[in-house]
Amino acid sequence: MSDLPKDRIIVALDVASRKEALELVDTLEEASFLKVGAQLFCETGPNLLDELRKKDKRVFLDLKFHDIPNTVAGAVRAATRRGVQMLTVHAAGGEAMLRAAREAAGPEGPAVVAVTLLTSLVSEDVEQVFGRSPLSLVDEVVRLAGLAVAAELPGVVASPTEVKPIKRSYGDALKVVTPGIRLPGDDPADQSRYATPADAARAGADFIVVGRSITAARDPAAAFEAVAQSLATGQNAEA
Repeated sequence: MSDLPKDRIIVALDVASRKEALELVDTLEEASFLKVGAQLFCETGPNLLDELRKKDKRVFLDLKFHDIPNTVAGAVRAATRRGVQMLTVHAAGGEAMLRAAREAAGPEGPAVVAVTLLTSLVSEDVEQVFGRSPLSLVDEVVRLAGLAVAAELPGVVASPTEVKPIKRSYGDALKVVTPGIRLPGDDPADQSRYATPADAARAGADFIVVGRSITAARDPAAAFEAVAQSLATGQNAEA
């Protein structure tokens, strides 16, 4: 992991078109790590990944693979050929699926990180999905992170609330990628478990994923700098 704050910021290109995505990339010259999610990927196809790589950007492919092990392994191999640096699978797919994903990526391929619980979920959602009431959301996330450890994955995706418990349970060997990041005063929108960049930094997040606080800002470049300052100082900054 880089010690440079800007290298730890993953900007979510959660926009609807290739044109919007590339305009953002050009605006955010200092952003080196970019997330491509389901909407943009389905709109543009994998060629956008190649374009981002040609611009010397690192790509986080956030498609949250969740299928039988063989199918996920095939998808990971395809993503690896595109040169992405990180990709997501769902921890709930089970240890065998997680292990198949890691093996498909290979030792020189992308970091495969396991999504624990989506940051939009609350306890009632978890009970509905899993058919039981968790002791707490934190306990459920730590349990799912344990599947990633068992499968020898390098990291997980978890909200800012769960970073410290994960680090306490599994140490620094398991990197934590943290979405649900908002600058002070920004609307959390559909996020139920969120925090500021400074909060995430103090909790020990290795990478933070920031979308609308940067991409929907009046001045995205200034917002990116504010996020980087917050990571560097552990103090809240505003764009």
